[in-house]
Amino acid sequence: MILPKQYRCTHSPSCQCTKGHLNEDVLLLVFQHLNWNPKLVATFSCVCRWFDDFAKRVLWKEFCKTRAPKMMLDLQSSGSHCIDGNWRALGKLLIYCSGCTQGGLFNSSVQIPGHFVYRTRFSRTLGKSLLPPQCRTDVLYVCDPCEHLDQGEEGDVGLFRGIFKSFPTSKVRKVIINKAVPFHPSEVCPYCKARLWSMLQAKIIPQSACIRLEAYEDCIEYFVCLNGHLLGICTLAPLSDSEDAIPSEDSNHIEKKQENCLPKENILKRRNSLLGGSENGPPPQKRLTNPNPCNIDV
Repeated sequence: MILPKQYRCTHSPSCQCTKGHLNEDVLLLVFQHLNWNPKLVATFSCVCRWFDDFAKRVLWKEFCKTRAPKMMLDLQSSGSHCIDGNWRALGKLLIYCSGCTQGGLFNSSVQIPGHFVYRTRFSRTLGKSLLPPQCRTDVLYVCDPCEHLDQGEEGDVGLFRGIFKSFPTSKVRKVIINKAVPFHPSEVCPYCKARLWSMLQAKIIPQSACIRLEAYEDCIEYFVCLNGHLLGICTLAPLSDSEDAIPSEDSNHIEKKQENCLPKENILKRRNSLLGGSENGPPPQKRLTNPNPCNIDV
């Protein structure tokens, strides 16, 4: 008895694709019509290993190039055809705030769940302000802090993320290695699962970071992984709704905070121009409730 030939996925013996896979060009046209929807790409990757490999190799790459074309062009301008890490990790970094856990990477006392961000702006200028003077020739893209307000004793928490261009040859990596900074003992990068270095432990967080992030000087910490993904946390300085701030019992503490902040008028003007906020300041970044893909400005 002659049995009909079965076409199964060569990457997984348990795959149910008994009739073979669609042509890659067909799949590319389908997802192009869907505007590279990240939710659908992630669902598609769970079908089998062949689909997952195709999504890593093609779909996430097209998603990144469509959402942040200028940034992707700059990240690949060094001649490399592969972003450090992989495209799926970069795609997740563009649209996902990893949050923080109590006693986790940032040793924080608050629990902030990870969530998708509806709109994100990555800035090379902001990234430069997070680099020490001796490393300002490195290229770092960082997003505006994702605001999580009224977190108890932690106050208003800002979480930010970014990516280095050509991190293996960057000056930041060279400084970290020369200082023999150890890896974090237990935590790994939430985007690519690589090990992490603490920039705070390396003592290379400049004073300009608190000004650009509009945060307290002694409440900033960020990590960088082996693939150049950066993730950090800061305590945001409050913006008063009135010109006359209400005095507090701890006046010395307030004066110290105000010294680490930009003037209120400048902060409001800059944040409103970037994020389209009102006179009292813009709302925090929204979670992704719309099933359509997010917008990313660079």
